[in-house]
Amino acid sequence: MYDFIIIGGGIVGMSTAMHLIKVYPDAKILLLEKESGPARHQTGHNSGVIHAGVYYTPGSLKARFCLEGNKATKAFCTQHGIPFDECGKLLVATNELEMQRMKALWERTAANGLERHWLSADELREREPNIVGMGGIFVPSSGIVNYAQVTAAMGAEFQRAGGEIRYGAEVVGLQEQASEVIVRTQRDEFRSRFLVTCSGLMADRVVSMLGLRTEFVICPFRGEYYLLPKQHNQIVNHLIYPIPDPSMPFLGVHLTRMIDGTVTVGPNAVLAMKREGYRKTDVSPGDLFQTLTTPGILKVLAKNFRPGLIEMKNSLFKGGYLKQVQKYCPSITKADLTPYPAGVRAQAVSRDGKLIDDFLFVNTARSVNVCNAPSPAATSAIPIGAYIVEKVCEQVTLAGGKVPKARLPINSVEQGV
Repeated sequence: MYDFIIIGGGIVGMSTAMHLIKVYPDAKILLLEKESGPARHQTGHNSGVIHAGVYYTPGSLKARFCLEGNKATKAFCTQHGIPFDECGKLLVATNELEMQRMKALWERTAANGLERHWLSADELREREPNIVGMGGIFVPSSGIVNYAQVTAAMGAEFQRAGGEIRYGAEVVGLQEQASEVIVRTQRDEFRSRFLVTCSGLMADRVVSMLGLRTEFVICPFRGEYYLLPKQHNQIVNHLIYPIPDPSMPFLGVHLTRMIDGTVTVGPNAVLAMKREGYRKTDVSPGDLFQTLTTPGILKVLAKNFRPGLIEMKNSLFKGGYLKQVQKYCPSITKADLTPYPAGVRAQAVSRDGKLIDDFLFVNTARSVNVCNAPSPAATSAIPIGAYIVEKVCEQVTLAGGKVPKARLPINSVEQGV
């Protein structure tokens, strides 16, 4: 019998495990991950940006977690010797409409408590000679890191403290009873007093295993990137982002300096035909059927039909993709767009057809389930993990204990874990 089982070896699951064993150091804790190692899906397929919290609604969990997570991620990397670069982010406006939108972002960054600097066209050109625009906002606290390394370090810390990780352990069944949760994998059966699920692209399906009727479904969007040739590794000094259209759910194509010194272009956002479909040719008839027969997803696709077609066209033909980046970096050519691995974003959609923009949790008497952990989940993973553990502590108290005594919940940012 375990005291706690955690499902999911991405950065949110590992952060939760790391926090949980600090709070319950004498508990028996197991983390299950279906892949052969950590961070094999969303965590290991993102752009590696340590976000500052520019875009998020003031007061939302997104805004709060991102601001805390930016500091905590850097502290964790410093503590564990993981390279990161606080290179800063530049948001670039290329026309009058974007300048108006940029003013709104300027106010939002103030409300979110961020250091930022307004740049004129000349100041923008001075900072970034290869970038053109009417103006920009410079946010110095943004950075870059390899989140797979961060996740692995979290897992190692969890194991050093006595936690157990089993890879290659795909969960196929869950049963919650009055005093325990039964967790079945393809080979084994485990029993635990409490359960935490951090299942990313499979979040809705895992929650359904508990017998719950979910009010959301996961819609997978593939984000495709290109890699610039090595001669362009110095083309930008910062992370370069366009000013987003507030009516669109994603942020648009940007230039990202990676921690290995390379520069990527992307991502776009196209409907994936498989939950974990990282290539254009990846198709799952079952996944696709579910996507195209879910009323909420169909409403989202209908509402964004024209932008969706444009994204599909740009996915198939480099020319349209190229135009998006040439708006602010005209020196990039079609030949510069070389292949790079894609990522898949788990976007939760409500049954009435709305994109769920903030974190979503569905809990039972003995389970805490992370159902939507949108970008910037990687940046925010440390405070998210602490928040999840707070919810677990509440459940333990309501259930009358029966697990080893807890220490007081820690403040992840102050502790710098």
